[in-house]
Amino acid sequence: MSKVPLTVVGAEMLRQELHNLKTVERPSVINAISEARAQGDLSENAEYDAAKERQGFVEGRIQELEFKLGSAQVIDPKTINAEGRVVFAATVVLEDTKSGDEVTYQIVGDDEADIKKRKISISSPIARALIGKYAGDIAEVQAPGGVREYEVVEVQYI
Repeated sequence: MSKVPLTVVGAEMLRQELHNLKTVERPSVINAISEARAQGDLSENAEYDAAKERQGFVEGRIQELEFKLGSAQVIDPKTINAEGRVVFAATVVLEDTKSGDEVTYQIVGDDEADIKKRKISISSPIARALIGKYAGDIAEVQAPGGVREYEVVEVQYI
């Protein structure tokens, strides 16, 4: 079984979702199925069908989250000693070499990636290009519009 990398924040986010599914969603679905059964004929009961479909989704997501959390390698960026190298969970300040624009990203697991929060997935092209680089290095990223170059301005473990 391979380890799934997660930051401390990402692991907590998945734990909260799992808790919500088990304590709120699952009982709600069971109640909906019970109410739909009470209406009688199940062969033409749309509420019953919808509740059973929802139950399948909830149970599947619970299994998925339990697997991910069970195989998670939780990494706290504050405890990393990568000596200035870009690694998983690092926050990286980049400068586009053409435009001079600066952006800051944190490299996170697939489940916690959110570009609006400046969190990019470890499996994204930009993160793969950055891994192993140091401040001052140039990373070439294959973007839809062609190759883009970014200079690593700063690497932080926050």
